[in-house]
Amino acid sequence: MGNGMATPALPHDLPDGDIHMEIGGNALHVIEKGPHLRAALIDLIDGAQHSLKLYYYIFAADASGHAVRDRLIAALARGVAVTLMIDAFGSGSTPRSFFDPLTDAGAQFALFGARRSTRYLIRNHQKMAIADDRRLLLGGFNVEDGYFDGKSADRWIDLGLLIEGEEVETMVSWYGQLWRWTATKKQRIRTLRAMIRGWQPAPHHHSSHEDSSAFRWLIGGPTQRLSPWAKVVKHDLEQARRLDMVAAYFSPGRGMLKRLARAARRTGARIILPSRSDNGTTVAAARLLYGPLLRRGVEIREYQPARLHMKLIVIDDAVYIGSANFDMRSLFINLEIMLRIEDADFAAAMRPLVDRLAEQSRRITPDLYLAHRSVPTLVKQWISYLLVGVLDYTITRRLNFRLPDPD
Repeated sequence: MGNGMATPALPHDLPDGDIHMEIGGNALHVIEKGPHLRAALIDLIDGAQHSLKLYYYIFAADASGHAVRDRLIAALARGVAVTLMIDAFGSGSTPRSFFDPLTDAGAQFALFGARRSTRYLIRNHQKMAIADDRRLLLGGFNVEDGYFDGKSADRWIDLGLLIEGEEVETMVSWYGQLWRWTATKKQRIRTLRAMIRGWQPAPHHHSSHEDSSAFRWLIGGPTQRLSPWAKVVKHDLEQARRLDMVAAYFSPGRGMLKRLARAARRTGARIILPSRSDNGTTVAAARLLYGPLLRRGVEIREYQPARLHMKLIVIDDAVYIGSANFDMRSLFINLEIMLRIEDADFAAAMRPLVDRLAEQSRRITPDLYLAHRSVPTLVKQWISYLLVGVLDYTITRRLNFRLPDPD
């Protein structure tokens, strides 16, 4: 499409050095650094005049969690309606009493997967904050110190996208559906599956911008067939001529691996993965897949300075930003949100970001891969992939579709 235009600034102060664009009348701001992500979230909350709607997989009771919670309480004091949902599994270590000051101040609060029978079957991995139904901050980061740290080697490297414009209305609608489901006592799985299966974002009929169709909001989740998110990325990979991917967790199935390899044979495919994570099993599982990809010309790099948590895919002129990793759980089980933006100028602006990450990453050459290919290493990698790529996916998926809804 290629009609994105640079925009000098959004209504609030934003850090320099990030990417600013305007597409279809929507102002976009890509935020790379942890301190900037925290500042953007606080600014979003402080700037709200009427409403705040937030969902986070992890909302920790650390310094960042306290800061965000207290800003929400301040927003309530000035008359802003606040709704917060968190995932019961992801935020399982956060005491529920931590949120008491927020609910005491008048906020609406709910746990996704509050029942034991659903908590381990479906995890809502989405992350978003919406102010006044017009400004939205989404990405892969949670409310926790590690995502907002700018120096520690144990920090998470992630990405946020701040959007202002009518495209936010689509996520307002989705958030309302999530709230209604989460607020029900039974949280029926079949109802949730129907929500995902029937997800069709309403077009903005009042839009006067020809490029408003650049945006596609894609929901992932436990559907019997491919979810909207998995279906669209599968189609794009089948047509891809140039692929750049940054993924925190990487353990796709054989079909997706073949599509990555075909993209590499056309013009090229580059994948940046973590060299370390909070779970070594996920890194080992990903490394098991390096050999077939390297033999087919896929460029693989491992990020070195910190723990990589980013979820970014650039396929030709399409950019995906959101919460989904490229593993079996994110493709087929977790509730995920990915925004696909098709715009040549935006894709061209995002690839230098991938270049910067690549410069800080070690390239995995076939020789380097073979040098570390020992029997104990292979056994560890096979066990890791069996756990995260086969058993977790197969057992959880079967339980999702075979167990009756809880009474």
